Amino acid sequence: MTYVWLKAGHLIFVIFWMAGLFMLPRLFVYHQEDGPPGSEADAKWIERERRLIKIILTPSMIVVWVLGLALAYSTGAFSQGWFHAKLLFVLALTGYQGWMTGYAKKLARGERSLEGKKLRLLNEVPGLAAVLIVIVVIVRPF
Repeated sequence: MTYVWLKAGHLIFVIFWMAGLFMLPRLFVYHQEDGPPGSEADAKWIERERRLIKIILTPSMIVVWVLGLALAYSTGAFSQGWFHAKLLFVLALTGYQGWMTGYAKKLARGERSLEGKKLRLLNEVPGLAAVLIVIVVIVRPF
């Protein structure tokens, strides 16, 4: 019974985490297009991004990791190839979130080093990762 609750919680928080990962780069696009650094609009976007990271992204990511590792331990997945691939993709998503958090800090300082087109492309990263993770977990090709 513990396994199904761990799995349910893991999936619920994966959904929350993915929603935040899809949303943050979109907020960056709107932020950069809405007003110059130091404007009232700029301050509002900075606060929105900060809240998304602090209230949704980081807590969800932590819960995903804790429950995912508990699941892996309870099922003996640490010795299975598919799990190593999944772990690699989840590590990459964690790094992606770290990079985006860093970009949010740059925006808060008034630095806008990426164009909207590049941010829109970066918005596809979590979707690609989700496809790969689901295939690896469900199909277990190795």
